[in-house]
Amino acid sequence: MKIGPDDVLLIIDVQNDFCPGGALAVADGDAVVPVVNRLAARFDHVVLTQDWHPAGHSSFASSHPGAAAFSAITMSYGPQTLWPDHCIQGTAGAAFHPDLATDRAELVIRKGFRAAIDSYSAFFENDRTTPTGLAGYLRERGLERVVMAGLATDFCVQYSALDARRLGFETTVVLPGCRAIDLGGSLATATTAMRQAGVALVEEIA
Repeated sequence: MKIGPDDVLLIIDVQNDFCPGGALAVADGDAVVPVVNRLAARFDHVVLTQDWHPAGHSSFASSHPGAAAFSAITMSYGPQTLWPDHCIQGTAGAAFHPDLATDRAELVIRKGFRAAIDSYSAFFENDRTTPTGLAGYLRERGLERVVMAGLATDFCVQYSALDARRLGFETTVVLPGCRAIDLGGSLATATTAMRQAGVALVEEIA
């Protein structure tokens, strides 16, 4: 693909808590930063997402006595992985990686700020129906193709990509700009699901 004026780069959750040393570190997570920065310099439109949880969020294992991090429970909206406390509003862990180029971002979508529901996707909460408003923003701006990179491939990137396709956007994920958590084979499952949904998984953008 060649980058056009109606394309948007969606940078997913490149935050300190998802990078080495963070509370929910993705292996090699900080390696996405130079890749994402090179991409951002080439797009006319850049949007960032930021995980932004209140303390005591319902997706934290610490909010469920006796529950272990990375175990799964059933919430009112369906299955939910329980995570270590991470990306708490206003903390250093929730901040963008210090080397991430953010100056050209036209919009920051904060997600996960409702205490009772988690939000992986840039487009919807985990109930799959409560919108973040991003789709309307892109449509009103006339932005038709979404290119994604960030953290983590098998959770927030995957959910965002599948929702983008469900909403009718042409969608590309730049794999060198992503890293995965890979819980119990979740990376392979995510890759298959994205391909089946029509998401283009690419190594580079021409």
